[in-house]
Amino acid sequence: MTEDIPFFARDWITRELEEAIDETAEMDLEDALLPPEIAEAYRAMHPDTVARKTYFHALIHLQSELIKLQDWVSHRKEKVIVLFEGRDAAGKGGVIKRITQRLNPRVVRTVALPAPSDREKTQWYFQRYVPHLPAGGEIVLFDRSWYNRAGVERVMGFADDDQVEAFFQDVPEFERMLVRSGIRVIKYWFSITDEEQQMRFLMRIHDPMKQWKLSPMDLESRVRWEKYTKAKEEMFARTNIPEAHWYIVEGNDKKRARLNCISHLLSQFPYGDVPHDEIHLPDRIFNPDYERAVLPSELYVPQTY
Repeated sequence: MTEDIPFFARDWITRELEEAIDETAEMDLEDALLPPEIAEAYRAMHPDTVARKTYFHALIHLQSELIKLQDWVSHRKEKVIVLFEGRDAAGKGGVIKRITQRLNPRVVRTVALPAPSDREKTQWYFQRYVPHLPAGGEIVLFDRSWYNRAGVERVMGFADDDQVEAFFQDVPEFERMLVRSGIRVIKYWFSITDEEQQMRFLMRIHDPMKQWKLSPMDLESRVRWEKYTKAKEEMFARTNIPEAHWYIVEGNDKKRARLNCISHLLSQFPYGDVPHDEIHLPDRIFNPDYERAVLPSELYVPQTY
């Protein structure tokens, strides 16, 4: 394979691959802006975490497999939904970032809906999710989903008992309808301990790059930890159906959670290599009479760096 690459291009390709690894590393500088004592306390809580080199090698391998899965889904016109639920600060967003990092956004997209509008509150509960369902050849990742009703809406009092009961009656049939229509439905719950969530919230408070992640609702969830636990247990009992299983991801160790979730996601599909047309770089056409226009300097972004 490398013999087909011109010698002058090999160093450039090597640098590009190194930059891809650097980009992944930058995403994982979790404690760069934390006070040293908090960063040290967090590391002390995870003495057996995966070594960074091992983690990056495993992650890049899994991401290469995700590209194969993406191609397989696109080629076969498969329709896939992956739901990500869990405690606040459990790591849902982190794993979604790593899944989508090297994929085609036209094939794999993330849906993270805001709180329902006044109009949406009067609609059929599932209605605002339906426009985001996948067409053939698409994977949709829901960063929180219709299970808001079984969790935050229930615990925080945004849904009454009758609405919650109606949800539990409806959601198994709703998901069976999705599956009957040819959509694969995979549901992940990210689980962390009380102590781990407390530490992650403290880290967000002290990290100016992450303070936006902390909402008043997140802080209130600390007070209502046990209510969330009871709500989660009933949700599993009433919505873990054969057509759409729940899978629990142990999330206390962020690196292991990401690797384990992506590995498990890949295992849910009989994907393989798909035919691709051979790609040839065409020769550039040179016109000896063409003169490139000189553009005014104000069109250019200043060279600040």
